[in-house]
Amino acid sequence: MKSNLGTTDKIIRIIIALVIGVLYFTNNINGYIGTILLIVAIILVLTVLINFCPLYFLLGLRSNKKA
Repeated sequence: MKSNLGTTDKIIRIIIALVIGVLYFTNNINGYIGTILLIVAIILVLTVLINFCPLYFLLGLRSNKKA
């Protein structure tokens, strides 16, 4: 797997995941929507940790500057 995430993309993904996490654990979002958003947040963090986004790969996108 080649890296396809740039630094800005990683920062945005972490911020979104943190916001969703805070909203979920403070009970501002709950139920099915809260659970789905929490799963999305976990996926965002995992893609940052492995530095690879499968969806970007399938769509042929890259947000990093490496060729």
